[in-house]
Amino acid sequence: MNPTSILAIGPLGPPEMIIIGILILVLFGAKKLPTFARSLGKSMGEFKKARTEFEAELQNAQEEVERPKIQTPPAEKRQPVANVEDS
Repeated sequence: MNPTSILAIGPLGPPEMIIIGILILVLFGAKKLPTFARSLGKSMGEFKKARTEFEAELQNAQEEVERPKIQTPPAEKRQPVANVEDS
């Protein structure tokens, strides 16, 4: 399939969602449907948490790049002190 044929499908409307729901009910059965929904909810929660962490990491990286760098003055060159012997 090329990308243009995938885009031609369009968004899912209520009739399509009903058909998908009926197919899920037939495939998994009424007894396993709550377990399936629970695991789907947990997966969506974990995905949302990972997405939030990723967005926060991107935001931190962007702020770090945009933060002005503090330029330290060049270190003073000091002459070594000669050893003074008591004579």
